[in-house]
Amino acid sequence: MRLLSMPSSGNSYKVRLLLALLKRPCEIVDVEYKTEALEGARSAGRLPFGKAPVLELDDGRLLPESNAILCWLGEGTAFVPADPVLRAEMLGWMFWEQNQHEGTVAVRGALMFYPSRRVLATPERMAELLERGHAHLQIIEDRLAGGRDWLVGDAPSLADICLYGYTHTAGSRGGFDMARFPAIGRWLDRITALPGYKGLDA
Repeated sequence: MRLLSMPSSGNSYKVRLLLALLKRPCEIVDVEYKTEALEGARSAGRLPFGKAPVLELDDGRLLPESNAILCWLGEGTAFVPADPVLRAEMLGWMFWEQNQHEGTVAVRGALMFYPSRRVLATPERMAELLERGHAHLQIIEDRLAGGRDWLVGDAPSLADICLYGYTHTAGSRGGFDMARFPAIGRWLDRITALPGYKGLDA
């Protein structure tokens, strides 16, 4: 397999993280934002939706979208609950991550991290993203604050891997006040302690 991966992206990172946790061999091809490698992959038709990550299977088929890739990689593993209700809950968190969480936590981080996007970081927009992002982080905090170790069931699932991607840099990149979310902090530590864990820059 070959993963076209944007090194700085949380969406690409969560796929690399699951690959590491599953000990699945995969060639990683860097296609960083605003580089010739990314534009070359686009022009070659290797990015079906125009963005990374994309997983190229051994037979040449291309799987775009980070959470779709997670579901394919997770099939038949302990990261996908056997119980159908828990599986549906896991997918609910994954849909919410892309539909809500990423639109605030990841977007604010991107506006601060990528120099080319800083022109879009108006004080009004950054304040709005901060407020909405804190509200989204509070949803995760509330889920974990009642003594839960993981978002779904009693073991780590794709929901945890998915939401870890941008949550673990919410403070350092996005300027969110993570001291407000102690349960999230403990959850991040549990993911870091998983066997095979690799960080964003690994």
